[in-house]
Amino acid sequence: MSSDFESYEQDFAVLTAEITGRIGKVPKLVGDEKKQMVVNVEKQLEEARDLLEQMELEVREIPPQSRGMYSSRMRSYKQEMGKLEADFKRSRIAYSDEVRNELLGDDGNSSENQRAHLLDNTERLERSSRRLEAGYQIAVETEQIGQEMLENLSHDREKIQRARERLRETDANLGKSSRILTGMLRRIIQNRILIVVLAIVIIFTTMMAIFFSVKGR
Repeated sequence: MSSDFESYEQDFAVLTAEITGRIGKVPKLVGDEKKQMVVNVEKQLEEARDLLEQMELEVREIPPQSRGMYSSRMRSYKQEMGKLEADFKRSRIAYSDEVRNELLGDDGNSSENQRAHLLDNTERLERSSRRLEAGYQIAVETEQIGQEMLENLSHDREKIQRARERLRETDANLGKSSRILTGMLRRIIQNRILIVVLAIVIIFTTMMAIFFSVKGR
């Protein structure tokens, strides 16, 4: 399972490297070439998000005792993803300003004001995104803790069930032993009664023999 995670890691590293290079090229391109580059970066960012989701699923399947290391790596990948998205937003803002200036013929001061306004909005969105990401991370960690607790409870339940089975087996063995001992005791009593009866018969026979012997004389 960890091998799948590492495979996704390699794909993510290659993909983010390509995205970084293309984001750096966006401001340097013009016209249709720039538009196509923006579209390509958007597609690759979506692929990177899908890879992160697959990696997240793999981490959830890793045993709790080994999950901490992978969770830490996931946090760093999410931070890297957030940085890439922020860089791409800045690159797109510059691209949008250029296109708008070409279409509307805005002067330099208006463009700078609009760009500053857009950058301010972008920063606000980034702060909101970071807060949402932090909340999501807390939710994921809470889910992991809950899952670990459920696993521990499941193990405890299995132990209790095994203990109950052993108690049932012990009770069954004790009942069997008790029946055997009762039967042995019954046979001992019967043997003693038989011995007593035989002793009485022998004594009585001996006494009768002595009596008739004395009487015959």
